[in-house]
Amino acid sequence: MNQLESAWDLFLKSMSAQEPVLDCYRKFVTGLPFIYVQKKHSQVSREEIEASLKVSAAKAMKGKTLTLSMYYVRESEDLFVYRIRFLVPQRKMFCCGNLCEDCIRFQR
Repeated sequence: MNQLESAWDLFLKSMSAQEPVLDCYRKFVTGLPFIYVQKKHSQVSREEIEASLKVSAAKAMKGKTLTLSMYYVRESEDLFVYRIRFLVPQRKMFCCGNLCEDCIRFQR
């Protein structure tokens, strides 16, 4: 299992265990991953769900070189929909002259 898939698995497990979340699943629509979050009760706000998403994403990304891209899509009765992507950084192709520690000059 690669780094990205292990992050997704950890993220979904962590989201399902969060307090305001009843259920959480990922669905691909036109190749893009969407997260469907079902809240436990009607008093749960969008801010609470987003905080849970960020906490779970931080757990999933810990120790990995990933960044989070999260966009709110819509809300229906007890379901929130977000487009979430874990982005893998691209490798540098040239030296920018800033003496970066991952400079292309230092690679074999």
